[in-house]
Amino acid sequence: MAPISTLNNAYRSTTCACRAQPAPIATPIASSLRSRPSTSNSVGRTSAITKPVTAPFDKSQTTRSTLLSPQSATAAAAATDTSKEGEVLRALSTIIDPDFGMNIVDCGFIKDLVIEEESEGIVVSFRVELTTPACPIKEEFEAKCYQVVGDISWVASVQLKMDARPAAPLIPDDGRPQGLSKVSHIIAVSSCKGGVGKSTTAVNLAFTLAQMGAKVGIFDADVYGPSLPTMISPELRVLQMNPETKAITPVEYHGVKAVSFGFAGQGSAIMRGPMVSGLIQQLLMTSDWGELDYLVVDFPPGTGDIQLTLCQSVSFSAAVVVTTPQKLAFIDVAKGIRMFAKLAVPCVAVVENMSYFDGDDGKRYYPFGGGSGERIQQEFGLPNLVRFPIVADLSACGDGGQPLVVESPTCPTAQAFLELGAAVVREVAKLRAVPKTSVRWDGELKAMAVRMPNSTIEEEFLLHPAVVRRNDTSAATINEWTGEKMVKDDDIPDNVEPANIQPLGNYAVQITWQDGFNQVAPFELLNTLPRLTVEEARKRAEEIGGVDDGNGGSTDAQSILAKAVSR
Repeated sequence: MAPISTLNNAYRSTTCACRAQPAPIATPIASSLRSRPSTSNSVGRTSAITKPVTAPFDKSQTTRSTLLSPQSATAAAAATDTSKEGEVLRALSTIIDPDFGMNIVDCGFIKDLVIEEESEGIVVSFRVELTTPACPIKEEFEAKCYQVVGDISWVASVQLKMDARPAAPLIPDDGRPQGLSKVSHIIAVSSCKGGVGKSTTAVNLAFTLAQMGAKVGIFDADVYGPSLPTMISPELRVLQMNPETKAITPVEYHGVKAVSFGFAGQGSAIMRGPMVSGLIQQLLMTSDWGELDYLVVDFPPGTGDIQLTLCQSVSFSAAVVVTTPQKLAFIDVAKGIRMFAKLAVPCVAVVENMSYFDGDDGKRYYPFGGGSGERIQQEFGLPNLVRFPIVADLSACGDGGQPLVVESPTCPTAQAFLELGAAVVREVAKLRAVPKTSVRWDGELKAMAVRMPNSTIEEEFLLHPAVVRRNDTSAATINEWTGEKMVKDDDIPDNVEPANIQPLGNYAVQITWQDGFNQVAPFELLNTLPRLTVEEARKRAEEIGGVDDGNGGSTDAQSILAKAVSR
């Protein structure tokens, strides 16, 4: 490994390419769940509880080793199942997930159910697979599972393993930035105004998530004034680069991986905005983050080129907005929330920093007034508001190179960060259940298949590729001064096809057409275009010669169209 001592020069040569075409990353596909921190990590642990046998084992009802498939693990199926497996599932279906409002059987958490006859009686073993190791109520799930299964009369012993699903990559293997390939969720922490404690919030949030059992990284996106080198004290304080792969190895502190321009050995940057955007992109995407559940990105203040480049290059799972009680902070933060909304990054929590302090007389004082956080929460419909007090220890720990949640994990302020971490995990889990927008090329129907948010696969619709291409709104097609179309519809052939489709942040797709033209198509635009019917899509495919999609059967879109015809 060689230290990164020439980052400025190395990134100057790539700035133009980074700005012209941000590396596309797709929407995160899976992984995350709930909220409330735990001091012990039971994920991956197997334990057992035994009780006296009260009923003989009837081998006619089940085999010695009966495995439960994920498809059969539903409460509806268990309701009519008279076997011992059905009885176990009915008992487990009484445990309700508080965030989704569903029982843990229907949530798909119950795996590998086995009922065996041992010398001590009937043993029931199964696995509870959570979607993140940071699940804050895993101990409650564990205790309730032991209780409801153990209360079944014929059960002598319960063996339970609390587990978590492997981190799912952000996008398929083709065309993704290698460093982010195993990162499940990317969380933005933004304030849009300096001096409100954004970096303090980002750092303590990252270490809180790690204490909850997750694999976490933090990225300092402020190259003009990087804060991370001051707030943490890793043993190795210089980023290393692999001379063969050119991948950057993050520094590590208390199990959290960290990358900052301040660890490049050059202090803060003095350069123009376009160069900074390219530098940040490469620091983020070429770092070898490895397998992470959450990557926290500490945004620089403002809503300019750097923030837009990050949101357009990376598919953020959610954003946390940091403010202070003053009205001026509200005005700036509101701009940032609107920016995230425009780029389809959901804001899941508001942090009102420096909100109050508790006096020696036992009274609570609000020196900067109040209402900014509540106003943001109400006007923008944000689900969570967490207030942090004015305490000397919070800033002192940051200045001393050790986050407060690491220095004093049981203090009241650290508990407030646990509340914030729980909210982030919970809201990301809810967002995961909402279908993401997807655009793909249906080779058989020669059409673009689009599915918008909050819709199911049955609601996928088809677009004529030439219609999408003819509605390009870039400067290459439309004169920005006059609004006149410079490319006529007749210039684009009806049989034009995309060579590649990649998500661009959460708000658009980047389409590379076979003639080399690159088009950024916002989902909002695609939703307004005329759609192909069943007959139109099939007739067009027959006219130009459909190509099998490689699945050996009907595509999703074909199935949808066939259903529509049958109705």
